[in-house]
Amino acid sequence: MKKYTPVIGMEIHVELKTESKMFCSCKNGLGLENEPNINICPVCTAQPGTLPVPNKRAIEFVHLAGLALNCRLNLASKFDRKNYFYPDIPKGYQISQYDQPFCEAGSLNVLGKKIGVTRIHLEEDTGKLVHPKGVNYSLVDFNRAGVPLMELVTEPDIETAEEARVFCQKLQQLCRYLKISDADMEKGHMRCEVNLSLHKKDEEKLSGTKVEVKNINSFKFVEKAIAYEIERQTELLEKGEKVVQETRGWDSNHNTTISQRKKESAHDYRYFPEPDIPPFEFASGYAEELKRKLPELPDQKVKRFKDEYGLADDAILVLTTDPALADYFENVVSEIKEKIDCEEFSVPLEKCLALSANYLVGELRKHLMTSGGEISDLKITPENYAELIAIIGEGKISSSGAQTVLKEMYATGGDPSQIIEARNLLQMSDAGELEKIVNEVITKNEKSVTDFKTGKENALKFLVGQVMKESKGKANPQVAEELLRKKL
Repeated sequence: MKKYTPVIGMEIHVELKTESKMFCSCKNGLGLENEPNINICPVCTAQPGTLPVPNKRAIEFVHLAGLALNCRLNLASKFDRKNYFYPDIPKGYQISQYDQPFCEAGSLNVLGKKIGVTRIHLEEDTGKLVHPKGVNYSLVDFNRAGVPLMELVTEPDIETAEEARVFCQKLQQLCRYLKISDADMEKGHMRCEVNLSLHKKDEEKLSGTKVEVKNINSFKFVEKAIAYEIERQTELLEKGEKVVQETRGWDSNHNTTISQRKKESAHDYRYFPEPDIPPFEFASGYAEELKRKLPELPDQKVKRFKDEYGLADDAILVLTTDPALADYFENVVSEIKEKIDCEEFSVPLEKCLALSANYLVGELRKHLMTSGGEISDLKITPENYAELIAIIGEGKISSSGAQTVLKEMYATGGDPSQIIEARNLLQMSDAGELEKIVNEVITKNEKSVTDFKTGKENALKFLVGQVMKESKGKANPQVAEELLRKKL
């Protein structure tokens, strides 16, 4: 039995995909511009006499996230000044929210457990420091300064590294469904911080000393950082030493956390209401009106896919991870249903659905991952993909042939029937055509024939393999097996 229980809370920042920045009209390039300091203006570089104007779209995005996470939207809200100095903060303070965030008291179901969401608020992102090699100075790129930044804070309900990782993954998925952010951790759209403490079973839940871990930029590192910090704090407590309240950074090169600075408290930031932005008051029907803009959310889609298509759970989870992939699958399904209704496809719908899902989450997704492509870049039309599925379902090409066709379709967007004809990939399914090959295989493999007749079922598989070999992979294995059984 473990002596200590982890108490974990997450702070997650997400850059919002608005057209302009949070408080000015500069283009929002999410800090990914090829050149430094090209999307800047007097407002986002804090020139004297400038005034911030809040981005209405960014506020709506935060409210949509709050509704999707079952939050209460505060009808009265405001911005605050968070005072601290870093070279990449142009003003010397950050416009954020303190005691009246836009959203509060929500939740997200993770691995069958409800994780509370304390608050979701909106602030502006910082610039970026650039450290050239071989010199003793740093440069500042303000392209990212002023980008709308949503911050979500969870309740300390998380107890394992796996729960923390899945929470972050589900939040990323939710942002993509809402189309408020791509939440790509590798590109810095989403950044995670962990707050972790340990307590004994008989102690109060929050009696341990909280340590914050910053600079976590992948889901895998979220898990690793938590596992390392649990082990580090456990060792300290076992030795009778104290855990220091501090901010630590995640070092992915050494898979360790390293001390950075003393953990700040709210009073260190000297919050006060932002004097340049009046408080907000939203109409009583605002939340209900905004709910109508919510799309079908991930958990809802998972349930519908299960009920409507009867797919395997693993396939559903992959298909619904990316809303674009789910949409593509449903477009394919629409094509299949239309062809079946017109009697152009003879394969049962259930079989087509299963094959469509399996090839999407398997072969097609493999090509996307290998090439680094997105589903939106796919050259294969839903109609052509549906046609390929019908051809596979009818047994006209082998599994390896299907992979060959799909690979060429991915590269060129070509028609499957034309590719099959050009590459001579049609299977031999005609019994008369196959009978000659089957007879030759039986004649050449007397021992295997005898073994099968004495009850050794594996001998038949060997004989089918010989038929495939003699036909150069073009024989339909099911038809070959039927012929062999009939003749033996």
